[in-house]
Amino acid sequence: MRRRRGIGGFLFRWTLLILVGVGLAGTLYSIHLDRVVRGKFEGQRWALPARVFARPLELYADRPLLGDQLQAELDRLNYRRTAAPDVPGSYSRDGERFLIRTRSFRFWDGEEPAHALKVGLVEGRVAELEDASGGTAPALVRLEPMLIASIYPTHNEDRVLLRRKEIPDLLVRTLVAVEDRSFYRHVGVDPRGIARAAFSNLRAGGVVEGASTLTQQLVKNFYLTADRTFERKINEALMALLLEQRYSKDEILEAYANEIYLGQDGSRAIHGFGLASSFFFNKPLEELGIPETALLVGMVQAPSSLDPRRRSEAALKRRDLVLDLMARDGVISLAEAEAAKGEPLGIADGGGRPVGEYPDFVSLVRRQLQRDYREEDLRSEGLNIFTTLDPLVQSEVEKSLPARLSDLEKSRRMKAGSLEAAAVVTSVAQGEVLALAGGREPGYAGFNRALDSVRSIGSLVKPAVYLAALSKPERWSLTTSLQDTPVSMRVGDKIWAPKNYDRRVNGAVPLHRALSSSLNLATVHLGLSVGITEVTETLYRLGAQRRISKVPAMLLGAVSLSPLEVAQVYQTIAAGGYRAPLRAIREVMDPNGRPLNRYPLAVEAVVDPRAAYLTTWAMQRVVTHGTARWLGDKLPKGMTMAGKTGTTDEMRDSWYAGFSGDKVAVVWVGRDDYQPMGLAGGTGALRVWGDFMLAIPNEPLSDIPPDGVVVAGKDEAPYIAGTAPAARSGGGGGKKPAPASGNTQDLAQSGEQSAAESESAPEPKAAPKASSSKNLFMSDFYN
Repeated sequence: MRRRRGIGGFLFRWTLLILVGVGLAGTLYSIHLDRVVRGKFEGQRWALPARVFARPLELYADRPLLGDQLQAELDRLNYRRTAAPDVPGSYSRDGERFLIRTRSFRFWDGEEPAHALKVGLVEGRVAELEDASGGTAPALVRLEPMLIASIYPTHNEDRVLLRRKEIPDLLVRTLVAVEDRSFYRHVGVDPRGIARAAFSNLRAGGVVEGASTLTQQLVKNFYLTADRTFERKINEALMALLLEQRYSKDEILEAYANEIYLGQDGSRAIHGFGLASSFFFNKPLEELGIPETALLVGMVQAPSSLDPRRRSEAALKRRDLVLDLMARDGVISLAEAEAAKGEPLGIADGGGRPVGEYPDFVSLVRRQLQRDYREEDLRSEGLNIFTTLDPLVQSEVEKSLPARLSDLEKSRRMKAGSLEAAAVVTSVAQGEVLALAGGREPGYAGFNRALDSVRSIGSLVKPAVYLAALSKPERWSLTTSLQDTPVSMRVGDKIWAPKNYDRRVNGAVPLHRALSSSLNLATVHLGLSVGITEVTETLYRLGAQRRISKVPAMLLGAVSLSPLEVAQVYQTIAAGGYRAPLRAIREVMDPNGRPLNRYPLAVEAVVDPRAAYLTTWAMQRVVTHGTARWLGDKLPKGMTMAGKTGTTDEMRDSWYAGFSGDKVAVVWVGRDDYQPMGLAGGTGALRVWGDFMLAIPNEPLSDIPPDGVVVAGKDEAPYIAGTAPAARSGGGGGKKPAPASGNTQDLAQSGEQSAAESESAPEPKAAPKASSSKNLFMSDFYN
């Protein structure tokens, strides 16, 4: 007896120790699992891309806008055209009248609510903007911006994050009906649900109902691997219990809706119902109907084998089964289920990717993010970046470049594809980059010529020469007589002797004609009188930042800049002498919707606005009377524009830079191998420029001069007050600068230093032993 009691006591003690040990180990392991659960659930759960948006289309009275442009914008935003728009993201069109149900969107300055709008267009302008529901007519409405890029910070998982309140009730009820009917009653695991699912699947002869709870599925996707092992299932159950103890059902449901894997787009994994809705239907989740919701929930079971793009029959069968389950649990009626079964899958093109491909513009966005924001702020995931890209303008640029270049190649009998181009369009007032193309195929992520191709600018430099002169009204005005006579001078051991484009010599010409006709000789005389240093400093004030060699040839284009840098120079002239650093970013918001602080970018008055106005007046005559007359002949009545053509040595580069009252545009055309192409500025780049600028809305140049400018004389030219002909003895426009004498002593007296000329300048010839004027002139032209 005693021996039996001794053995029993021994076994009891050891059993108790083992149980205590197991319990202690289980407790410690549960504590470990609890830390894992809380660490990820409460920390940064997902690697989120920074989302890059275009500018929102603003609708307001009298805004320039064509019906086809408005429809194209709505189509880009995936609005559905219907006979009677009744849900956000839909519209109807009857001629130039639109009914639009807009979507709400959260901007950096607040929430833009959804609107029901009546929009009427007359002669290319918004003539009617009313609330279609009978409310107060809004003064201005912003459509939601178009997503143009996602910049991934770590890896290629993408999500559209949803808050619990943003998950439609139809989706939640369907998910519970199909995947976890006891979701709101169980504590993480559901033994009854497992038995019920096994019975339903056995009766159906296949898998129709899941055995794991939604919480267990979240744990498997969130924390564990997909390995089918007993150890993983135990961990899954324990972690599900812990998750339910720590967090509410709504918090678990929100995490599930954002985490669930629903497909693959190349290297991009599609996680969450938000992105899946865009990927498969090109719609926000809240706009999905019954059949679309059933398809998404049905795919949870096996996203790869039920991919509706690759396995449409299997996806359709699964969707219809989900519709039956929805009717069984009262989510929808039997009639609604039957009607939904008659609908197609409704898969849309686009794949939830950003609309359009804008790698050139996005490259500028990346650079300016580094320029304008702190590095530590940019490490945040889930940033929303609102840019200045105008899809209406960008689309016209993208159409014009390849079409016009192909025509130019055919007309010149050039090999197809031999010409390249770059274009930049900005706003005058804000300096916002509205469109940018780094090549003839703007969607191709290759060499970005708009940012990185630094080429000689030819006669695009001339407005800076004339602006520098007109900034000295006591000496020069638009009607000052300039000498368009031969120039030759020794520069080092060579003779520099430029010629006019047509090789003619015009004698005395008014200053404005010298600019509008792009006369090289008159420009050189003027530039040497103003001083090369002063001209160079004027270029720097206008926005040029690259080093400029102070040599005589820079007066005719021995200056190399990128198209974006040229746009900055011309934007300052167009803005009346106020330089606004060109920007591609309007605002950046952190994941919590707070704007990030940026480095300040101030608008600065850099040149005399009176001189800028006079220069613009002369540049208008480039279009109406000068080297850009092709454009002037095509301008609609009442439209005024200004600009300048540019051509470099042997026609290697063709340029046109110009502006309307509200837009600046620069176009470069050339060959990547620097070979001549036979196109001047007026026959190459100007044609591309005109194609897209004439296709987009523009405001005419203002004809109201700034304070301190008066209009006088037979040409009705503007003058800085006090310098008009009637105010001068002898009239005619002030003192005449002496022609350059053509020796290095004169250059030294003007404070300039001779130096080797840059690549686009007419190369000086070696100085002959016996001076002979007929041998001192070159055959290189700039127009």
